[in-house]
Amino acid sequence: MKAFRLDELEAERAANDGAYLQFLRERSMSVGLYALDAGEHDPQKPHNQDEVYFVVSGRAAITVGMETTQVARGSVVYVPAGVAHKFHHISEDLRVLVVFSPPES
Repeated sequence: MKAFRLDELEAERAANDGAYLQFLRERSMSVGLYALDAGEHDPQKPHNQDEVYFVVSGRAAITVGMETTQVARGSVVYVPAGVAHKFHHISEDLRVLVVFSPPES
């Protein structure tokens, strides 16, 4: 078993001065914590893997392809591989668990 605490992951991510911290990588998936502060720009480009976002905290909009929806704590969003997507209109600091399958390269 591997177990993680969000507060410890957030501290590690912040200490490394990055928006993304991959904290688990296995044969069929990887998992990370993604952070964008209120008003920040999301620089993502499409990924080669399917991904699932689980919003831990914050508020924003996300556009996937041509569809836009509002997200907040508890929201789950699936993004197919190769599809353009971005968080925007981030009104509260956003913390998101990201699951990539297969693992992010």
